[in-house]
This record gives sequence, C-alpha cells and structure tokens, in this order.
Amino acid sequence: MAITTRQLIQWKQKGRPIVALTAYDYTIAQLLDNAGVDLILVGDSLGMVTLGYETTLPVTLEEMIHHAKAVRRAVKQALIVVDLPFLTYQESAQQAIHSAGRILKETGAQAVKLENGNEAIAQTVNKLTSVGIPVMGHIGLTPQSVHQFGGYRQQGKTPDASARILAEALALEAAGTFALILEHIEANLAKEITEKVSIPTIGIGAGAYCDGQILVINDVLGISDWRPPFAKPYANLRETITQAVKEYSLEVKERKFPQIPSP
Repeated sequence: MAITTRQLIQWKQKGRPIVALTAYDYTIAQLLDNAGVDLILVGDSLGMVTLGYETTLPVTLEEMIHHAKAVRRAVKQALIVVDLPFLTYQESAQQAIHSAGRILKETGAQAVKLENGNEAIAQTVNKLTSVGIPVMGHIGLTPQSVHQFGGYRQQGKTPDASARILAEALALEAAGTFALILEHIEANLAKEITEKVSIPTIGIGAGAYCDGQILVINDVLGISDWRPPFAKPYANLRETITQAVKEYSLEVKERKFPQIPSP
C-alpha cells in the first residue's frame, strides 16, 4: 500500500524516523522504492546534478514535470513530492495553484514542495491546501534564494535569524503544510522547531533531532563531483563507473570485447 501524507504525521507521533531521498529518473527511483525509501523528492536540484546548471534557478516547470513522470512510473510505495521551481509560484496564489495542479495532474505525484515561509508564501500555501493540493514546506537554506544569501551558507546563526525561521515553521504549519524540510540550520534550532510543530520535520544538514532525513541521491551514491559537508557518501559510484568505462574502452581498443569466436 502506497505511503500517504497522513502516515508521515502518524510516524512523527510514534517516533518512527522518515527516510527520504531525491530521484530524477526511472531507474534510480525504482531502486529507491524497492529499497524501502518512504519519500522520494523530485527536487529542482536536478538542475545542478542532472542538467548541469550552476544553480536551481533555471529549472522550468516543464523539466520538473518531465522528470517527475519518469519517477512516478517507477514508484509503487513511496510518497512522491515534486518541487515547484523558481518563479512558478511566487507571483500569485493563482499561479501557484496552476503550477501545482499541473504537476499533480500530469505526473501522478501526491504532493508539491515550495521554498520559504514568509507571509506571502504562507498565504499561498493556505490557498493550495484549501483546494486539495498537499504541500511540503522548505525553510532554512532555500536554494532558490542563493543569490540573496550570498551562497549556500548555514542559516539561523543569529537570534534574529533563528526567530525568523521558527516563525516561518509555525506559519507554514498553520497554513496547512503536511511536513517541513529544514535545510542547513543549526541542530538546536531544528530541535526546537521539531518539538514545536505537530507535522514532521525532515532535515538536510540540520542535525539529528528532526523527524526524518533527506539527502540528494547523487551525494549518497558518490556520483557528484562536489557534495555539501553534511552529506555522507555510502558508495563511490563515480570511481566505480569511471573504472568500468575505462575497462570497457581498453577491451574495445584491444579487440577483447566482444570476443572473437574460436574457429
């Protein structure tokens, strides 16, 4: 039976940690689902790790839908959440409803995610949830605001910044989000947020006190040429793939593959 947003909330109440990872294509999504991952995020991080952009900002709604369709075809159990990319929800609630509606309608995903928790975004979330669109929030380091932050810096390091992030968490909960991504904030702040909200918190570089954890799959598998300091690699597929291709290339050049049949 497929995992639902309601189950995630129940798991928080039971103290059962939530396992989440990103995926952007059919094969990886199928492997993650078969391995028992609870939540698969089709993140706009695909812009950097799959499409080669320098930031997530150039990613389009059409690109998100294209990749989410592939992921959805692979997944039988995990909850699928899809990012709303930059400038597909910030202009108005109507724009957000249209963008999120297209994602759910065209991909079969169960929810969308958007960044930030200011008053305008909280109002947009309220509009989305009021028409039946499940929304996951994302606060702390929000990559779509990278230029405003001046880089991918840890957030919430001052009392004022910490208070702002906590207020955003509470506002997003009140607006109807079913879960929150807490990215690259101090562990004590993540702990405070986790204790004060009734919805699950899923951390990425936010310490051990969140209700769940998420990482970019390329970082977990060791495919990325760079990864953030809080990401733990569980394999080194970059080296494995490179070595496999070198061996294949050598065998082709030396006419060892394919083998010539014995006379």
